[in-house]
Amino acid sequence: MIAGKRFYGENIEDLDQTKRFREAVEGFFSLSGASNAEDFLPILRMLGMRGASKKLDHLAELNKEMTQKLIDEHRKAGGEKKKTMIANLLELQKENPETYNDKTIQVIAVSLLQAGTDTSSNSVEWAMTLLLNNPQVLKKSAAEIDAHVGSERLMQESDLSNLPYLHCILNEVLRLYPGGPLLIPHQSREKVSLRGYEIPQGTMLLVNAYHIHRDPSLWDEPTKFKPERFEGKAELAKRMIPFGMGRRRCPGEGLAIRVVGLILGTFVQCFDWERIGEEFIDLTEGSGLTLPKAVPLDAMYRPRQAMMKVLSSLLT
Repeated sequence: MIAGKRFYGENIEDLDQTKRFREAVEGFFSLSGASNAEDFLPILRMLGMRGASKKLDHLAELNKEMTQKLIDEHRKAGGEKKKTMIANLLELQKENPETYNDKTIQVIAVSLLQAGTDTSSNSVEWAMTLLLNNPQVLKKSAAEIDAHVGSERLMQESDLSNLPYLHCILNEVLRLYPGGPLLIPHQSREKVSLRGYEIPQGTMLLVNAYHIHRDPSLWDEPTKFKPERFEGKAELAKRMIPFGMGRRRCPGEGLAIRVVGLILGTFVQCFDWERIGEEFIDLTEGSGLTLPKAVPLDAMYRPRQAMMKVLSSLLT
């Protein structure tokens, strides 16, 4: 989709590039999810104590090398047109080289590759956890998919617009467990006053989306998983900011909703799911920038009988 390559799963073409990509993604989220003394005591940088920032510099260089290699590979392909984001940006570069220079393409590619990897997988894991703890919701979602998609083919992206209950589930998952609970840090460009608080220039600003999504003054039973709360109430979704808001909201919002929706819908369509044992799955939250589960999800699944023909055809 972005570069025409796989970095996870089977049939990986470039193992070295894959290793570097994973190092960059895992390193970025590990550093971003931790408190760094340099952020709060800038004098440490003047004293040469730049442990975290040095690691970030290394990751930035790693990202630059990796994405430039992808760009160069697309250029060398010449007439072999690829339907990828990088290919489209290179076409735009021919018309407007100053705006769509290599550095801009690198930044866009890194943003989507990294931000869309960890957050999307976490969202799917939280969604499946909540569905397994609420089997009546899982059953209702499966019935909707069976009615609108059937069992003669796999669910496609174009089906998402005909699955309103699946959208309710996605909204409720992102309400309870937003991909970035504190969104992306911002910084005040000048001194401002907000509701009586004086915010100095250069202050790091964080938005607590996690708390807003669980505010009892905004939500009925805020800690309860209730996808039905969104049925016929599109205005409720406007209270959520899992992707931020305004000009700097996440540019990958539409892609993320489609990717997570398609993965989750395919899981529900193709497999029967059960918890391992009768106990509810642990909902303890881990630490980090993207709110992972503290305990990875373990579950039992088996192919749905109605989907056996379609699934078998994928193996031939």
